[in-house]
Amino acid sequence: MWQYERKLQYPVKIKNPNPKYAQIIVSQLGGPDGEVGASLRYLTQRFAMPDPKIIGMLTDIGTEELAHVEIVSAILYQLTRNLTPDEIIKSGFDTYFVDHTTGIYPVAASGYPYTAAQFQSKGDVLTDLNEDLAAEQKARTTYDNILRLVDDPDVCDVIKFLRAREVVHYQRFADSLRIAQESMDSKNFYGYNPAFDKASSRNNNL
Repeated sequence: MWQYERKLQYPVKIKNPNPKYAQIIVSQLGGPDGEVGASLRYLTQRFAMPDPKIIGMLTDIGTEELAHVEIVSAILYQLTRNLTPDEIIKSGFDTYFVDHTTGIYPVAASGYPYTAAQFQSKGDVLTDLNEDLAAEQKARTTYDNILRLVDDPDVCDVIKFLRAREVVHYQRFADSLRIAQESMDSKNFYGYNPAFDKASSRNNNL
């Protein structure tokens, strides 16, 4: 059970709306390497992890990614508030507006809507942790790309915070991968699932 604190993990105070920036940043909400996918990835992978430390780490990071969903959504809201029809059309925000007005909807910058096919939960500790390491680097790259295109200091300040957290998450996943590898080496355990193995044996004996 979570306890929700009614404030953003990092403040978002954008003075100047800019729908063009919103169209870029929305990818870190619902894009292939965005925060929605990250939170679902980690909060589902945790159940198959054999080590309580790794379960706790995935729960921590998955929960923080939900906080990042909230931050990115706040950025998008503030960048698109009080727009006039002319501003919407001139910025190219009209294609989003016609479907969602200025509501927050998880899509990629390309306009492709979020799909659960964008994340993996394989049930193997090494596979999933390597997936997570790659996911954090891809998210970091996306934030780097956003920073190359955005020059509003109010926006960049928040994006830099989110980027820094991706680096920290990468480091924690690297630690978890080391813990998992050491544990598996000591127990001669490499993704062995007793229930699956018994079922496999029964099938082979038919």
